Amino acid sequence: MNKPGHSLDWVSRSLASVWHPCTQMKDHEAYPLIAITSGQGAWLQDDQGRRFIDAISSWWTNLFGHANPRINQAISEQLKRIEHVMLAGFTHQPVVELSERLSALTNGQLGHAFYASDGASAVEIALKMSHHFWKIQGKPNKKEFICLANSYHGETLGALGVTDVSVFRDAYGSLLNPVHIVMSPDSRAATDQVSSEEIIDLALKNLEECLAQHHQTIAALIIEPLVQCAGQMAMHAPRYVKGAKQLCKQYDVHLIADEIAVGCGRTGTFFACEQAGIWPDLMTLSKGISAGYLPLSICLSTDTIYSAFYSDDMSATFLHSHSYTGNPLACRAALAGLDIFQEDAVLEKNKVRSQSIQEAFAWTRDHASIEHIRQQGMIFAFDIKASAISKPGSFSKEMFQQGLQEGVLIRPIGRTVYVMPPYILSADEIQQMSRAIERSLHTVLQKS
Repeated sequence: MNKPGHSLDWVSRSLASVWHPCTQMKDHEAYPLIAITSGQGAWLQDDQGRRFIDAISSWWTNLFGHANPRINQAISEQLKRIEHVMLAGFTHQPVVELSERLSALTNGQLGHAFYASDGASAVEIALKMSHHFWKIQGKPNKKEFICLANSYHGETLGALGVTDVSVFRDAYGSLLNPVHIVMSPDSRAATDQVSSEEIIDLALKNLEECLAQHHQTIAALIIEPLVQCAGQMAMHAPRYVKGAKQLCKQYDVHLIADEIAVGCGRTGTFFACEQAGIWPDLMTLSKGISAGYLPLSICLSTDTIYSAFYSDDMSATFLHSHSYTGNPLACRAALAGLDIFQEDAVLEKNKVRSQSIQEAFAWTRDHASIEHIRQQGMIFAFDIKASAISKPGSFSKEMFQQGLQEGVLIRPIGRTVYVMPPYILSADEIQQMSRAIERSLHTVLQKS
Protein backbone atom coordinates (compact mmCIF):
# COMPACT_ATOMS: atom_id res chain seq x y z
CA MET A 1 0.00 0.00 0.00
CA ASN A 2 1.30 3.45 -0.90
CA LYS A 3 2.29 5.78 1.86
CA PRO A 4 0.22 8.96 2.15
CA GLY A 5 1.70 11.58 -0.15
CA HIS A 6 3.45 9.07 -2.43
CA SER A 7 3.08 10.00 -6.12
CA LEU A 8 1.05 6.93 -7.00
CA ASP A 9 -1.27 7.74 -4.15
CA TRP A 10 -1.84 11.36 -5.16
CA VAL A 11 -1.97 10.53 -8.86
CA SER A 12 -4.45 7.69 -8.49
CA ARG A 13 -6.62 9.79 -6.20
CA SER A 14 -6.48 12.68 -8.66
CA LEU A 15 -7.45 10.45 -11.58
CA ALA A 16 -10.35 9.12 -9.54
CA SER A 17 -11.70 12.49 -8.46
CA VAL A 18 -10.31 15.45 -10.47
CA TRP A 19 -11.34 16.38 -14.01
CA HIS A 20 -8.20 18.11 -15.27
CA PRO A 21 -8.42 21.12 -17.63
CA CYS A 22 -7.86 20.99 -21.37
CA THR A 23 -7.14 17.28 -21.07
CA GLN A 24 -8.41 14.08 -22.60
CA MET A 25 -8.34 12.14 -19.34
CA LYS A 26 -7.76 8.83 -21.12
CA ASP A 27 -4.36 10.18 -22.24
CA HIS A 28 -3.14 9.73 -18.67
CA GLU A 29 -3.15 5.99 -19.24
CA ALA A 30 -0.06 6.66 -21.38
CA TYR A 31 1.14 9.96 -19.93
CA PRO A 32 1.18 9.87 -16.12
CA LEU A 33 0.23 12.86 -14.03
CA ILE A 34 3.02 14.57 -12.11
CA ALA A 35 2.41 15.33 -8.43
CA ILE A 36 4.03 18.69 -7.63
CA THR A 37 4.86 19.23 -3.98
CA SER A 38 6.72 22.55 -3.96
CA GLY A 39 8.14 25.38 -5.98
CA GLN A 40 11.02 27.76 -5.45
CA GLY A 41 12.01 30.52 -7.83
CA ALA A 42 11.83 29.28 -11.41
CA TRP A 43 11.76 25.63 -10.31
CA LEU A 44 9.03 23.12 -9.52
CA GLN A 45 9.64 19.91 -7.56
CA ASP A 46 7.61 16.71 -7.63
CA ASP A 47 7.16 14.17 -4.86
CA GLN A 48 10.02 12.07 -6.26
CA GLY A 49 12.42 14.96 -5.73
CA ARG A 50 12.76 15.76 -9.44
CA ARG A 51 13.11 19.46 -10.32
CA PHE A 52 11.87 21.22 -13.45
CA ILE A 53 12.49 24.72 -14.77
CA ASP A 54 9.04 26.27 -15.18
CA ALA A 55 9.69 27.51 -18.72
CA ILE A 56 6.04 28.42 -19.32
CA SER A 57 5.39 30.18 -16.00
CA SER A 58 2.67 27.68 -15.04
CA TRP A 59 0.43 28.55 -17.99
CA TRP A 60 1.84 32.06 -18.40
CA THR A 61 0.90 33.27 -14.92
CA ASN A 62 4.03 33.29 -12.77
CA LEU A 63 6.15 36.41 -13.18
CA PHE A 64 8.51 36.48 -10.20
CA GLY A 65 9.02 32.85 -9.27
CA HIS A 66 7.31 30.41 -6.97
CA ALA A 67 7.21 31.17 -3.24
CA ASN A 68 8.40 34.71 -3.83
CA PRO A 69 9.10 36.04 -0.32
CA ARG A 70 7.89 39.58 -1.00
CA ILE A 71 4.57 38.45 -2.43
CA ASN A 72 4.21 35.83 0.30
CA GLN A 73 4.67 38.52 2.93
CA ALA A 74 2.17 40.87 1.30
CA ILE A 75 -0.51 38.19 1.18
CA SER A 76 0.25 37.09 4.74
CA GLU A 77 -0.13 40.65 6.02
CA GLN A 78 -3.39 41.10 4.12
CA LEU A 79 -4.68 37.80 5.50
CA LYS A 80 -4.47 39.24 8.98
CA ARG A 81 -6.76 42.13 7.98
CA ILE A 82 -9.50 40.80 5.69
CA GLU A 83 -9.45 37.79 3.39
CA HIS A 84 -12.59 38.66 1.41
CA VAL A 85 -15.61 40.92 1.38
CA MET A 86 -18.13 41.41 -1.37
CA LEU A 87 -17.46 44.42 -3.57
CA ALA A 88 -21.13 45.31 -4.04
CA GLY A 89 -21.80 48.11 -1.56
CA PHE A 90 -18.32 47.80 -0.03
CA THR A 91 -14.75 48.61 -0.96
CA HIS A 92 -11.29 48.07 0.52
CA GLN A 93 -7.78 49.42 0.28
CA PRO A 94 -6.18 46.80 -2.02
CA VAL A 95 -8.83 47.07 -4.76
CA VAL A 96 -8.75 50.88 -4.68
CA GLU A 97 -4.96 51.06 -4.82
CA LEU A 98 -4.73 48.48 -7.60
CA SER A 99 -7.36 50.28 -9.70
CA GLU A 100 -5.57 53.59 -9.25
CA ARG A 101 -2.18 52.18 -10.14
CA LEU A 102 -3.43 50.39 -13.25
CA SER A 103 -5.12 53.56 -14.42
CA ALA A 104 -1.89 55.47 -13.85
CA LEU A 105 -0.01 52.89 -15.95
CA THR A 106 -2.35 53.77 -18.83
CA ASN A 107 -1.75 57.49 -18.25
CA GLY A 108 -5.34 57.73 -17.09
CA GLN A 109 -6.69 56.60 -20.46
CA LEU A 110 -8.38 53.56 -18.92
CA GLY A 111 -9.73 54.97 -15.71
CA HIS A 112 -12.08 52.34 -14.33
CA ALA A 113 -11.48 48.70 -13.40
CA PHE A 114 -14.12 45.95 -13.26
CA TYR A 115 -12.96 42.78 -11.51
CA ALA A 116 -13.50 39.06 -12.03
CA SER A 117 -11.57 35.86 -11.37
CA ASP A 118 -10.25 34.51 -14.68
CA GLY A 119 -9.35 35.66 -18.16
CA ALA A 120 -12.40 34.32 -19.97
CA SER A 121 -14.64 36.13 -17.49
CA ALA A 122 -12.83 39.41 -18.18
CA VAL A 123 -13.44 38.88 -21.90
CA GLU A 124 -17.12 38.21 -21.20
CA ILE A 125 -17.25 41.50 -19.30
CA ALA A 126 -15.63 43.41 -22.17
CA LEU A 127 -18.00 41.93 -24.75
CA LYS A 128 -21.06 42.67 -22.62
CA MET A 129 -19.86 46.19 -21.80
CA SER A 130 -19.33 46.98 -25.44
CA HIS A 131 -22.74 45.80 -26.59
CA HIS A 132 -24.51 47.35 -23.60
CA PHE A 133 -22.76 50.66 -24.26
CA TRP A 134 -24.10 50.76 -27.80
CA LYS A 135 -27.55 49.80 -26.57
CA ILE A 136 -27.50 52.74 -24.16
CA GLN A 137 -26.43 54.93 -27.09
CA GLY A 138 -29.55 53.87 -29.01
CA LYS A 139 -27.70 51.43 -31.28
CA PRO A 140 -28.91 48.00 -30.07
CA ASN A 141 -28.06 46.37 -33.39
CA LYS A 142 -24.36 46.74 -32.62
CA LYS A 143 -24.06 43.32 -31.02
CA GLU A 144 -21.65 41.48 -33.30
CA PHE A 145 -17.90 41.10 -32.93
CA ILE A 146 -14.80 40.71 -35.05
CA CYS A 147 -11.86 38.49 -34.16
CA LEU A 148 -8.69 37.48 -35.93
CA ALA A 149 -8.26 34.16 -37.66
CA ASN A 150 -6.63 31.65 -35.31
CA SER A 151 -7.44 33.83 -32.29
CA TYR A 152 -8.13 32.58 -28.77
CA HIS A 153 -9.89 34.54 -26.04
CA GLY A 154 -11.18 31.93 -23.60
CA GLU A 155 -13.59 29.05 -23.25
CA THR A 156 -16.75 30.45 -21.67
CA LEU A 157 -19.45 30.83 -24.31
CA GLY A 158 -18.99 34.53 -25.05
CA ALA A 159 -15.19 34.27 -25.10
CA LEU A 160 -15.36 31.09 -27.15
CA GLY A 161 -17.63 32.91 -29.58
CA VAL A 162 -14.72 35.20 -30.51
CA THR A 163 -12.21 32.35 -30.61
CA ASP A 164 -11.11 30.77 -33.90
CA VAL A 165 -9.14 27.74 -32.71
CA SER A 166 -11.07 24.72 -33.91
CA VAL A 167 -9.96 22.33 -31.17
CA PHE A 168 -11.75 24.55 -28.64
CA ARG A 169 -14.63 25.77 -30.78
CA ASP A 170 -15.86 22.80 -32.81
CA ALA A 171 -17.60 20.86 -30.04
CA TYR A 172 -19.64 23.87 -28.93
CA GLY A 173 -20.22 25.71 -32.19
CA SER A 174 -23.96 25.14 -32.05
CA LEU A 175 -24.10 27.16 -28.81
CA LEU A 176 -22.18 30.16 -30.12
CA ASN A 177 -23.20 33.40 -31.80
CA PRO A 178 -21.75 34.06 -35.26
CA VAL A 179 -18.55 36.10 -35.40
CA HIS A 180 -16.76 37.98 -38.17
CA ILE A 181 -13.31 36.44 -38.65
CA VAL A 182 -10.70 38.56 -40.41
CA MET A 183 -7.21 37.80 -41.65
CA SER A 184 -4.50 37.47 -39.03
CA PRO A 185 -1.36 39.59 -39.50
CA ASP A 186 0.68 36.49 -38.54
CA SER A 187 4.23 37.17 -39.72
CA ARG A 188 4.68 33.48 -40.55
CA ALA A 189 2.48 34.03 -43.62
CA ALA A 190 5.30 35.99 -45.23
CA THR A 191 6.98 34.39 -48.25
CA ASP A 192 9.71 35.28 -50.72
CA GLN A 193 7.01 37.06 -52.71
CA VAL A 194 5.07 38.69 -49.84
CA SER A 195 6.85 40.45 -46.96
CA SER A 196 5.63 40.57 -43.37
CA GLU A 197 4.88 44.28 -43.88
CA GLU A 198 2.69 43.41 -46.86
CA ILE A 199 0.94 40.79 -44.72
CA ILE A 200 0.01 43.58 -42.30
CA ASP A 201 -1.29 45.70 -45.18
CA LEU A 202 -3.43 42.81 -46.42
CA ALA A 203 -4.76 42.12 -42.93
CA LEU A 204 -5.68 45.78 -42.38
CA LYS A 205 -7.36 45.89 -45.78
CA ASN A 206 -9.40 42.81 -44.89
CA LEU A 207 -10.38 44.37 -41.56
CA GLU A 208 -11.45 47.59 -43.27
CA GLU A 209 -13.57 45.68 -45.78
CA CYS A 210 -15.35 43.93 -42.92
CA LEU A 211 -15.90 47.18 -41.02
CA ALA A 212 -17.11 49.05 -44.10
CA GLN A 213 -19.71 46.38 -44.76
CA HIS A 214 -20.84 45.56 -41.23
CA HIS A 215 -19.95 48.44 -38.89
CA GLN A 216 -23.58 49.27 -38.17
CA THR A 217 -23.99 45.88 -36.46
CA ILE A 218 -20.49 45.46 -35.02
CA ALA A 219 -19.84 46.39 -31.41
CA ALA A 220 -16.12 45.67 -31.17
CA LEU A 221 -12.99 44.15 -32.60
CA ILE A 222 -11.06 41.98 -30.14
CA ILE A 223 -7.35 41.26 -30.60
CA GLU A 224 -4.34 40.01 -28.66
CA PRO A 225 -1.82 42.77 -29.37
CA LEU A 226 1.51 41.60 -30.84
CA VAL A 227 1.18 37.87 -30.02
CA GLN A 228 -1.70 35.45 -30.58
CA CYS A 229 -0.53 33.18 -27.81
CA ALA A 230 -2.74 30.08 -28.00
CA GLY A 231 -2.67 30.55 -31.78
CA GLN A 232 0.82 29.01 -31.93
CA MET A 233 2.46 32.21 -30.68
CA ALA A 234 1.68 33.98 -33.96
CA MET A 235 3.37 37.40 -33.85
CA HIS A 236 2.78 40.68 -35.63
CA ALA A 237 4.29 44.15 -35.61
CA PRO A 238 2.81 47.03 -33.58
CA ARG A 239 1.78 48.75 -36.83
CA TYR A 240 -1.15 46.36 -37.14
CA VAL A 241 -2.45 47.30 -33.69
CA LYS A 242 -2.15 51.01 -34.50
CA GLY A 243 -3.91 50.55 -37.83
CA ALA A 244 -6.69 48.50 -36.24
CA LYS A 245 -7.28 51.24 -33.66
CA GLN A 246 -7.53 53.88 -36.39
CA LEU A 247 -10.04 51.78 -38.33
CA CYS A 248 -12.13 51.12 -35.24
CA LYS A 249 -12.28 54.85 -34.55
CA GLN A 250 -13.15 55.60 -38.16
CA TYR A 251 -16.04 53.13 -38.20
CA ASP A 252 -17.29 53.80 -34.65
CA VAL A 253 -16.42 50.37 -33.27
CA HIS A 254 -14.73 49.55 -29.97
CA LEU A 255 -11.27 48.01 -29.80
CA ILE A 256 -10.90 45.38 -27.07
CA ALA A 257 -7.26 44.58 -26.29
CA ASP A 258 -6.99 41.14 -24.75
CA GLU A 259 -3.77 41.52 -22.77
CA ILE A 260 -4.45 38.55 -20.52
CA ALA A 261 -1.35 36.71 -21.74
CA VAL A 262 0.62 39.50 -23.44
CA GLY A 263 0.32 42.17 -20.73
CA CYS A 264 2.31 42.63 -17.54
CA GLY A 265 5.64 42.88 -19.32
CA ARG A 266 5.51 39.76 -21.49
CA THR A 267 6.08 41.60 -24.76
CA GLY A 268 8.70 44.03 -23.45
CA THR A 269 6.46 46.88 -22.27
CA PHE A 270 4.02 46.61 -19.38
CA PHE A 271 1.08 46.71 -21.81
CA ALA A 272 1.58 45.42 -25.34
CA CYS A 273 -0.54 48.30 -26.69
CA GLU A 274 2.12 50.77 -25.58
CA GLN A 275 4.36 49.63 -28.44
CA ALA A 276 1.68 50.71 -30.93
CA GLY A 277 1.24 54.07 -29.23
CA ILE A 278 -2.49 53.52 -28.71
CA TRP A 279 -4.96 52.76 -25.95
CA PRO A 280 -7.98 50.54 -26.57
CA ASP A 281 -11.52 51.22 -25.43
CA LEU A 282 -11.47 48.13 -23.23
CA MET A 283 -8.52 46.07 -21.99
CA THR A 284 -8.59 42.68 -20.28
CA LEU A 285 -5.92 41.51 -17.84
CA SER A 286 -5.40 38.27 -15.92
CA LYS A 287 -2.66 35.60 -15.62
CA GLY A 288 0.42 37.63 -14.65
CA ILE A 289 -1.51 40.45 -13.01
CA SER A 290 -1.51 38.56 -9.69
CA ALA A 291 2.01 37.23 -10.37
CA GLY A 292 0.66 33.70 -10.62
CA TYR A 293 -0.60 33.59 -7.04
CA LEU A 294 -4.39 33.91 -7.00
CA PRO A 295 -7.27 34.00 -9.50
CA LEU A 296 -7.78 37.59 -10.62
CA SER A 297 -8.91 39.28 -13.81
CA ILE A 298 -9.74 42.84 -14.72
CA CYS A 299 -11.49 44.72 -17.50
CA LEU A 300 -10.24 48.30 -17.80
CA SER A 301 -12.48 50.81 -19.55
CA THR A 302 -12.32 54.37 -20.81
CA ASP A 303 -14.19 57.11 -18.98
CA THR A 304 -16.47 57.39 -22.02
CA ILE A 305 -17.70 53.83 -21.59
CA TYR A 306 -17.95 54.12 -17.81
CA SER A 307 -19.90 57.38 -18.02
CA ALA A 308 -22.52 55.85 -20.31
CA PHE A 309 -23.53 53.48 -17.51
CA TYR A 310 -23.63 56.25 -14.86
CA SER A 311 -27.35 56.89 -14.77
CA ASP A 312 -30.57 57.01 -12.76
CA ASP A 313 -31.93 54.48 -15.24
CA MET A 314 -31.61 50.92 -13.90
CA SER A 315 -31.49 49.59 -17.45
CA ALA A 316 -28.15 51.38 -17.85
CA THR A 317 -26.63 49.48 -14.91
CA PHE A 318 -23.90 47.00 -15.80
CA LEU A 319 -25.47 43.97 -14.12
CA HIS A 320 -22.55 41.62 -13.92
CA SER A 321 -20.93 40.14 -10.83
CA HIS A 322 -18.66 37.45 -9.46
CA SER A 323 -18.67 36.30 -5.86
CA TYR A 324 -14.94 36.93 -5.46
CA THR A 325 -14.83 40.18 -7.43
CA GLY A 326 -11.90 42.30 -6.26
CA ASN A 327 -10.73 39.74 -3.72
CA PRO A 328 -8.39 41.55 -1.26
CA LEU A 329 -5.79 38.78 -1.19
CA ALA A 330 -5.56 38.64 -4.98
CA CYS A 331 -5.41 42.43 -5.23
CA ARG A 332 -2.66 42.54 -2.60
CA ALA A 333 -0.66 39.97 -4.58
CA ALA A 334 -1.08 42.15 -7.68
CA LEU A 335 0.09 45.23 -5.79
CA ALA A 336 3.15 43.37 -4.55
CA GLY A 337 3.90 42.42 -8.15
CA LEU A 338 3.61 46.05 -9.27
CA ASP A 339 6.00 47.00 -6.48
CA ILE A 340 8.53 44.49 -7.78
CA PHE A 341 8.20 45.87 -11.32
CA GLN A 342 8.99 49.35 -10.01
CA GLU A 343 11.60 48.63 -7.36
CA ASP A 344 13.57 46.07 -9.38
CA ALA A 345 13.38 47.84 -12.77
CA VAL A 346 12.02 44.59 -14.19
CA LEU A 347 11.21 45.85 -17.69
CA GLU A 348 14.77 47.13 -18.14
CA LYS A 349 16.30 43.91 -16.83
CA ASN A 350 14.01 41.88 -19.08
CA LYS A 351 15.64 43.49 -22.11
CA VAL A 352 18.86 41.78 -21.07
CA ARG A 353 17.05 38.50 -20.31
CA SER A 354 15.32 38.61 -23.71
CA GLN A 355 18.67 38.98 -25.43
CA SER A 356 20.10 36.15 -23.33
CA ILE A 357 17.20 33.91 -24.34
CA GLN A 358 17.77 34.72 -28.00
CA GLU A 359 21.47 33.92 -27.68
CA ALA A 360 20.83 30.71 -25.74
CA PHE A 361 18.55 29.48 -28.51
CA ALA A 362 21.01 30.31 -31.30
CA TRP A 363 21.12 26.58 -32.09
CA THR A 364 17.59 26.83 -33.54
CA ARG A 365 18.81 29.00 -36.43
CA ASP A 366 20.85 26.18 -37.96
CA HIS A 367 18.49 23.32 -37.14
CA ALA A 368 17.22 21.63 -40.31
CA SER A 369 13.84 20.78 -38.75
CA ILE A 370 13.06 24.26 -37.40
CA GLU A 371 11.32 27.22 -39.08
CA HIS A 372 9.68 30.53 -38.15
CA ILE A 373 11.95 31.46 -35.24
CA ARG A 374 10.43 34.50 -33.53
CA GLN A 375 10.57 36.51 -30.33
CA GLN A 376 8.60 39.28 -28.70
CA GLY A 377 10.01 40.40 -25.38
CA MET A 378 10.04 37.44 -22.99
CA ILE A 379 8.24 35.14 -25.43
CA PHE A 380 10.46 33.01 -27.69
CA ALA A 381 8.99 30.50 -30.14
CA PHE A 382 9.79 28.36 -33.14
CA ASP A 383 7.95 25.80 -35.27
CA ILE A 384 8.97 22.29 -36.17
CA LYS A 385 8.61 21.60 -39.88
CA ALA A 386 5.69 19.31 -40.63
CA SER A 387 7.96 17.08 -42.71
CA ALA A 388 10.08 16.34 -39.62
CA ILE A 389 7.17 14.95 -37.57
CA SER A 390 5.80 11.53 -38.42
CA LYS A 391 3.12 11.57 -35.68
CA PRO A 392 1.84 15.16 -35.47
CA GLY A 393 -1.01 14.21 -33.15
CA SER A 394 1.38 13.18 -30.39
CA PHE A 395 4.33 15.54 -30.94
CA SER A 396 3.38 18.08 -28.27
CA LYS A 397 2.70 15.34 -25.70
CA GLU A 398 5.99 13.63 -26.46
CA MET A 399 7.86 16.93 -26.12
CA PHE A 400 6.12 17.62 -22.82
CA GLN A 401 7.08 14.21 -21.44
CA GLN A 402 10.63 14.33 -22.74
CA GLY A 403 11.03 17.83 -21.37
CA LEU A 404 10.20 16.56 -17.90
CA GLN A 405 12.86 13.88 -18.31
CA GLU A 406 15.34 16.65 -19.14
CA GLY A 407 14.24 18.83 -16.22
CA VAL A 408 12.15 21.47 -18.01
CA LEU A 409 8.41 22.13 -18.11
CA ILE A 410 7.28 23.01 -21.63
CA ARG A 411 3.89 22.60 -23.28
CA PRO A 412 4.15 22.93 -27.08
CA ILE A 413 1.12 24.10 -29.06
CA GLY A 414 0.89 21.74 -31.99
CA ARG A 415 4.22 22.09 -33.83
CA THR A 416 5.12 25.29 -31.97
CA VAL A 417 7.70 25.05 -29.20
CA TYR A 418 7.93 28.14 -27.02
CA VAL A 419 9.20 29.48 -23.73
CA MET A 420 7.54 32.15 -21.61
CA PRO A 421 9.52 31.93 -18.37
CA PRO A 422 9.36 33.90 -15.10
CA TYR A 423 11.25 37.19 -15.02
CA ILE A 424 13.83 35.90 -12.55
CA LEU A 425 15.87 33.43 -14.59
CA SER A 426 19.60 33.70 -14.18
CA ALA A 427 21.89 33.48 -17.19
CA ASP A 428 22.78 29.94 -16.14
CA GLU A 429 19.11 28.92 -15.85
CA ILE A 430 18.41 30.33 -19.30
CA GLN A 431 21.19 28.14 -20.68
CA GLN A 432 19.88 25.11 -18.78
CA MET A 433 16.40 25.72 -20.18
CA SER A 434 17.65 25.96 -23.74
CA ARG A 435 19.90 22.90 -23.54
CA ALA A 436 17.10 20.81 -22.02
CA ILE A 437 14.75 21.77 -24.85
CA GLU A 438 17.42 21.04 -27.46
CA ARG A 439 18.01 17.57 -25.99
CA SER A 440 14.27 16.93 -25.75
CA LEU A 441 13.69 17.88 -29.37
CA HIS A 442 16.59 15.72 -30.54
CA THR A 443 15.18 12.69 -28.71
CA VAL A 444 11.59 13.19 -29.88
CA LEU A 445 12.54 13.75 -33.52
CA GLN A 446 14.72 10.64 -33.48
CA LYS A 447 11.65 8.66 -32.43
CA SER A 448 9.51 10.19 -35.21
